[in-house]
Amino acid sequence: MIEARRFIEAARDHGFTLYCGVPCSFLKPFINYVIDSDELRYVGAANEGQAVAIAAGAELGGLGSVAMFQNSGLGNAVSPLTSLTHPFNVPVLLIPTLRGDPDGAADEPQHELVGKITTDLLEMMQIPWAYFPSNEADIGPALAQAVAHMETNSRPYALVMRKGSVAPTDLKTEPESVSPVSHPAPPLVPTGKRQDMLRAIQAASLPDDVIVATTGYTGRELYACEDRPNQIYVVGSMGCASSLGLGLAIACPERRIIVIDGDGAALMHLGALCTIGHERPTNMLHILLDNGLHESTGGQATVSHSIDFCAIAAASGYPHTLSVAKPEELSAEIAERKEALSFVHVPIFPGIPEQLPRPAMAPAEVAVRLRTFLGAEMTTR
Repeated sequence: MIEARRFIEAARDHGFTLYCGVPCSFLKPFINYVIDSDELRYVGAANEGQAVAIAAGAELGGLGSVAMFQNSGLGNAVSPLTSLTHPFNVPVLLIPTLRGDPDGAADEPQHELVGKITTDLLEMMQIPWAYFPSNEADIGPALAQAVAHMETNSRPYALVMRKGSVAPTDLKTEPESVSPVSHPAPPLVPTGKRQDMLRAIQAASLPDDVIVATTGYTGRELYACEDRPNQIYVVGSMGCASSLGLGLAIACPERRIIVIDGDGAALMHLGALCTIGHERPTNMLHILLDNGLHESTGGQATVSHSIDFCAIAAASGYPHTLSVAKPEELSAEIAERKEALSFVHVPIFPGIPEQLPRPAMAPAEVAVRLRTFLGAEMTTR
């Protein structure tokens, strides 16, 4: 058994300063230590996939990051681990726990199967792993092996934590209370299509902004409007663009991060709004283009027509929420550059341009280009 501070301080020497996660009793000492530290940051994610996406965004922005969660939620992280960190070559250190350890003491029945297949799942996702060190002498070698893989392959590495690996650590910090914001707003009628709004965003944004486009037609249309080095087209990992944007906003507080979301993607990870609203990065602008359809994946309707996205964002803690329907209104909102986390809901008509191209650059090349734009080197060392 080791003390949490021994591993975390050694990890900090390798550049890991941001921890994103979903609690597990095995991880309690880790989480408590990071929360109490003035030099580290903990972001509590709504789900395991969001933890991976936040960590990936922060790593792209130059901040070494760890995603940690109970192995029962590893399935929630499969999408970003296979379609975000893998194609974009983003090395995130993973610490999944091993509830239901087949070689350990009896555990709750719901952990039995996942305990048997946890390491198999990692191997199927081509994520090398080792057991989390339970002796102080093993901390250095374990981190060295993880960092070596991450530096060489630009991919995640997992340290699987067994029960009793870390000694208890009491939490001293009181939970932070963040009040929601009310936002009564009438529904608006669309006036343009996705491409009209994307052109407005590009026209009003500044050269040092970072633009994160959600998967599907949004990224492809943004690319078709104009490919820029400050843009990243989030292929796959549907619903994770806003969490990736949060990670970037944390890592790059001097830059504005503009996230272009879709109604289907936002609904898939609606809990992300709660995490973002709690963190409240003042440099993040979250734009949701809402056509009421899963247009990129079949054209079936979403349930967006029956909900109020601005009310949800406000209730989640976004200080500024607004609905606009015209490209010029969206441009004006972007040009104002508020020093507060903002959410803009934009109803749009369905429809895509003919012969819509796909980005000519591979995701890994897009990630390298964005790192160069940000001046962010690989964070592990």
